[in-house]
Amino acid sequence: MPNLLSVQLDSFEDFLQLSVLPHQRQRRGLHLVFQSIFPVTDVHGIYSLEYVSYSIGNPRYSEEECRERDMTFAAPLRATLRLVTRDKEGEDLPVKDVVEQAVFLGELPLMTSEGTFIINGAERTVVSQLHRSPGVFFDETLHPNGKRLFSARILPYKGMWLEFSMDINDIMYVHIDRKRKLPVTSLLKALGFSKNGEILSLFREEVEEAVDEELIDRYNGGEDIVDKDSGEILLDAYEQISGENLKKLQAANIEKLKIMASPPDKDPGVIENTLAKDPSKDEEDALTRIYNLLRPGDPPNIATVRELLDRLFFNAKRYNLGDVGRYRINRRLDVGIPFESTVLHLEDFMAIIHYLLGLRVGQGNTDDIDHLGNRRVRLVGELLAQQFSIGLTRMARTIRERMNLRDENQITPHDLVNARTVSTVIQAFFGSSQLSQFIQQTNPLDELTHKRRLSALGPGGLSRDRAGFEVRDVHYTHYGRICPIETPEGPNIGLISSLSTYARVNSFGFLETPYRKVINGKVTNEIEFLTAAEEDKYIIAQANAPIDDAGKFLNPLVKARKRDDYPMVTPNEVDYMDVSPNQLVCGAAALIPFLEHDDANRALIGSNMQRQAVPLLFTEAPYVGTGMENKVARDSGAIVAARNPGVVVSVDAERIIVRRDKKHSTRLTPLDTADADEYKLTKFARSNQDCCINQRPLVQVGDKVKTGQPLADGAATDRGDLALGVNVLVAFMPWNGYNFEDAIVVSERLLKKDIFTSVHIEEFELQVRDTKRGQEEITREIPNVSEGAVRNLDDEGIIRIGAEVGPGDILVGKVTPKGESELSPEERLLRAIFGEKAGDVRDASLKAPPGMEGVVIDRKVFSRRERSSSPRRRESIAACE
Repeated sequence: MPNLLSVQLDSFEDFLQLSVLPHQRQRRGLHLVFQSIFPVTDVHGIYSLEYVSYSIGNPRYSEEECRERDMTFAAPLRATLRLVTRDKEGEDLPVKDVVEQAVFLGELPLMTSEGTFIINGAERTVVSQLHRSPGVFFDETLHPNGKRLFSARILPYKGMWLEFSMDINDIMYVHIDRKRKLPVTSLLKALGFSKNGEILSLFREEVEEAVDEELIDRYNGGEDIVDKDSGEILLDAYEQISGENLKKLQAANIEKLKIMASPPDKDPGVIENTLAKDPSKDEEDALTRIYNLLRPGDPPNIATVRELLDRLFFNAKRYNLGDVGRYRINRRLDVGIPFESTVLHLEDFMAIIHYLLGLRVGQGNTDDIDHLGNRRVRLVGELLAQQFSIGLTRMARTIRERMNLRDENQITPHDLVNARTVSTVIQAFFGSSQLSQFIQQTNPLDELTHKRRLSALGPGGLSRDRAGFEVRDVHYTHYGRICPIETPEGPNIGLISSLSTYARVNSFGFLETPYRKVINGKVTNEIEFLTAAEEDKYIIAQANAPIDDAGKFLNPLVKARKRDDYPMVTPNEVDYMDVSPNQLVCGAAALIPFLEHDDANRALIGSNMQRQAVPLLFTEAPYVGTGMENKVARDSGAIVAARNPGVVVSVDAERIIVRRDKKHSTRLTPLDTADADEYKLTKFARSNQDCCINQRPLVQVGDKVKTGQPLADGAATDRGDLALGVNVLVAFMPWNGYNFEDAIVVSERLLKKDIFTSVHIEEFELQVRDTKRGQEEITREIPNVSEGAVRNLDDEGIIRIGAEVGPGDILVGKVTPKGESELSPEERLLRAIFGEKAGDVRDASLKAPPGMEGVVIDRKVFSRRERSSSPRRRESIAACE
C-alpha cells in the first residue's frame, strides 16, 4: 500500500522541485508560473525583465519555535531576474545594458514532514479540490415538445467560456462568455470563412448529379459552371441552385454538374438553416457583431476587433486550456493538435460542430458530468501555483507602471519589483481560503483523514446551496478512487469525501487506481494504474475471486464489473483484477472489521465517529483488527519509526539514540551524528483540538531495531498500532430501564481504573500593552484580592508550574491604569489613608474559566522586542480530567 500522505507530500515537492538543480527543473509548478508571467516588457520595448531561476533559503525558525512563538514556518523565496535595457535608436534596438539580480519575493510557507503548514503557530492543511475538468463537454436536454436538443461547452482553465447549442428550429448558435447568442456561422465568418459557400463546403461533400428540377432550392453548386461558347458564368461555386440557374444550365446543354450534398451520416439542414438566420454578410460584419456582443458600442476599427477575438481564444496569456484541457479535447474529438498548444484552434471549432451534427443523427454520445473521467483533483501544489500566478500577474502590472515612470538613470530589477504583492496573496490564501483549513487533530486517524480529504466546494467549485442530488451521489467510477462510505452527514453530504486507500492522482489531475493485469484468463503480478475513462473499456474481476497457484481462475464464471454493470463472465473475458478488497474504501472505513456485513448507513457513522475518539491515558490495541491499524499509525506520524537499522544505545523520556549499522547510512537528519540517529520525542504537546500528544519509548538500551520498526508510541497508539478505544465486555440487553435509548450503564471499575480517562491540554494567553492611561503591569499586588487568591503566583505574578487550579483561580495577575474620574467621598477617604497609588489601577487578571480544573504544566513569556518594557505573555495550562 502506498504512503497515505504521499498525495500531499509529492504534490508540494512537484510544486517546488527543491531536489532538482535550477537549470534542470521541468516546466511545472512554481517554475512554470514564473515562465508564463515573464518576460515583462514596457510599452516602448526598451526594458525587458526576464526570469532566470528561483531559490528557497533556509527557514529562520524551526517547526517547534514557530508553534511556540505563534509564527509561520516559512523560508525566504528569491527569484533571479535579468533586466535587459535596449537603445532607443535603431530599428533592431541593440542591447544597451544587462543587469541580473536576486530579488526577495517574500516568505513561502513550507510543508512539514507530516503534510501540514504552520501558519501563525497553528497547524493547517490544504484540502484537495475536486472540480470539473477543463475540456469540451457535450450535453443533451429534452424540449417540452419532445425534441432532443444538443449542446457543447468548452471549459478553459483560464479564459472565457464558449457554448454551442441548437434550438428546436435546427439552428446552431454560439454563446461567448454566457452572453447573448449569435449564429455559429457568424463565428466561422469572423474566423476567415467570409462566404456562405465556403462554410457550406466545410460540411458538405461534392457529388456529381444530373441537371434536374429536384435540385432547385435544395442544393448548392460545387464549382463555377462556365458557358463554353460565351464565357458567361452560369452558376457560381457554392451558389444555391434556383429555377433561373437551372434554365441557363439546360439551355447550355449541361447534363451533369457537381453539387454540395449533405453526407449520409450527418443531419441535413442545420448549416443551411443557420446561414439563413445569420444576419452577417462577410468577415468584417461578423467581427463587428461579435465585438458589439462583448463590448457594446462602436468598434474603433476592424484591426482592434480582430485583435480582441485573437486575444479571447488564441492568446496564451489570456486563454489557457491547460495540459489537461488540450489532452481531453484531443482525445474526445480525435484532433491531432500538439499538447504544448493550450489555446483553441480552428480545427477544434470545426470538430465540435461536426460532433454536434453527428449527435443529431445518433452518432457519438453525450458526457456524464459526474463521471470521474470528467472531474479532476487540484492538489496543494496546483492550488499554490494558481495563487502565485495571481500574485505575479499583479506584480507584473506594477513592474510595467514603474518601467513607464523610469528616469534616465540606470535601474535594477530590485527597483522594479514590489515583493509585497506576491506575499499578500499567499498569506491571504493560507489565512482565509476555504481550502486552507485548521487541521483536525483529535487522534491520528482524524489528522490523516483530513489530509486525504477531497472537497467539491471552494473557489471555482460548487456551492452547497446549488449542488443537486446527482453530484453528491456515489458514481460507479468512484470504485477504488473515492471512498463510497466516508462523507459528512450534514449539508455537505457527498460534496466532501476521502481518497480510497490505493488511489493516486496522475499528472493531469485524474484519479487512478491499480489493477492486476489478466492475460488469457491468467492473473499476472503486473500492476497497471487506470483512470476512470480508461477503465470503462475493460472487464474487471474482484480481488477475492478464487485463483490457483498458477494464477488461473478456479470457477468457470467470474463475478466482474464493466462500467456500471456487474456481469458473470468467463475467465478469458476478464482484462484486469482488483489488487485488494481494501482498495474500494478509505483508511477510516478499512479499520472497521467485517465491513461487508455492516449496513451502509451505520458504516458511514462508524467511519466518522472513529475520528472523534480522544486519545486515552492507557491505550489498548483492538483484539479484532483489519491490518490497517499499523499503516494508519505509521503514515500519520503518530509513532516514531526507525529510519535505519541499528542498536539502541540511549533511551530516556525525551530522546532515543540508535547506532546505525555500518552499511546503512541513508536518510539522515540534522540531529544525526556520524554513526548514530537521534529521535526527539514529543512530550505533552497540545493538539489543535486540545488533546495531549505524548510519545513514550517502546525500546530499551541494547535492542536491535530494523528500518521502519516502531521506537516510540504516540497519542492513541499501542505498540505501533492505532488504539482508539478499549477492549471492554459489552452486554446488549435492557437493565431496569437505565439504558433506555442512548443511555449506557458502565461499571464502577472503569471509572476507578481510569480505563476511559483522557488528558486534555488547554492554553490561555494574556497580553500586556501600553495604554493611553499608562502601562499595564503583571504583578502579584492586585487590588481588593485576598492573600489566599494569589498564593500560587510567583513574585512576578505568574502562576507556578505544578499548581492545581480550579474555576475562577488567578493564573496571571495584571493591573490596568484607571481613567481619571470624579471620586466619591468614600474613595477620597481611602486615598487620604492609603495614598495616591491605591485607587488608580483596576484588576485585569487572567482567571481560569468556569468548570475547568487541572494542573499547570508550562508557562512561557514572550516579548515582541528585545528588552521590551511591554512584554506579551502567554501561559499554558494542563487540565487533567
